[in-house]
Amino acid sequence: MERHMRRAVSWLLAALLLIGGFGGGTIAMAEGEAAEGAATVCDDGRARPSNAGWLQVADGKLCDEAGTPVMLRGVSSQELIVTESFLNEQLFGELARDAGVNLFRLAVYTHGVGIIGYCTKGDRERYDRDVAMGVELARNADMYVIIDWHILSDGDPNAHLEEAKEFFARMAETYKDYNNVLYEICNEPNGVDWATVKRYAEAVIPVIRERSPRAVVIVGNPDWSKDLRSVAADPLDFDNILYTLHFYSATHGQDVRDMVEEVSQQGLPIFVTEYGVTAASGDLPRDLDSADLWIELLEREHISYCLWSFSKVAEACSVIRSTVPKYKGFAKEDYTKTGLWLLDTLAKYTSR
Repeated sequence: MERHMRRAVSWLLAALLLIGGFGGGTIAMAEGEAAEGAATVCDDGRARPSNAGWLQVADGKLCDEAGTPVMLRGVSSQELIVTESFLNEQLFGELARDAGVNLFRLAVYTHGVGIIGYCTKGDRERYDRDVAMGVELARNADMYVIIDWHILSDGDPNAHLEEAKEFFARMAETYKDYNNVLYEICNEPNGVDWATVKRYAEAVIPVIRERSPRAVVIVGNPDWSKDLRSVAADPLDFDNILYTLHFYSATHGQDVRDMVEEVSQQGLPIFVTEYGVTAASGDLPRDLDSADLWIELLEREHISYCLWSFSKVAEACSVIRSTVPKYKGFAKEDYTKTGLWLLDTLAKYTSR
């Protein structure tokens, strides 16, 4: 799809700047600094680790530890190394306290060039450090966090099955006592069928379960995570599983919404780990009216959602304007039209 080519160009340019030492690509804080902060309680009426505890999937819905349905409403990083300067304590506090965000998604790209691409000779130590920082920052800000194995141009998640098993074994062992960590095991499979993705999931999920039995796992599906009918016809045989849906409001309209409503009401547990208010390219046009219809559906069906992307990559789906030089302390004039829509939407939907 056009979106993936555009994303590849965007993060490739950013990666080249990082490799060359330009463009603000330094680590936002020293390794371990985030872990030293004291965890806070954000008492704003939204579902947070301090009040919802370990999440679970019950009767087709994401629920808190007591079994009551909850909503996570958050933002996703762009490619993690490209956007790592956003990993700082002040920003996470602002997102939780001021914007009402209760979820942050950390996108670890599996395939890329240079320092990018965990499975293609990218900087694995740097990825691991960024993930650790993001998890601790989210924990300290009373937010949930998704560790996202960002399959994209590689298409078939089985292409990196052994690397995925090693990665998630290490993540699950490290965060087995963290009630705020969710695992997304394959972002957007494409060019394969559900049986192929299901085989991958059946190999990876037990690796996580062995180390973190209570963790919620989110599973992508074919057609860049829009083939939920195939999933509903042959679901995985595991507890605490959610299935990914991705949409871009200027491209994916009422027909996709109808499909989502249909399978949700049949009991399929869904999580929108990535959506945009733009075309599927990640750029113009924006369709905020369609985006509003999408959010109304997700709220009605208790389907959590995460906006792509909290970045300042020069495309319409980014939340922060590309010319803004800072990575925290944002004022309204620093936000794009996408970002302003996000702030308004988060303010509108404030309940758990």
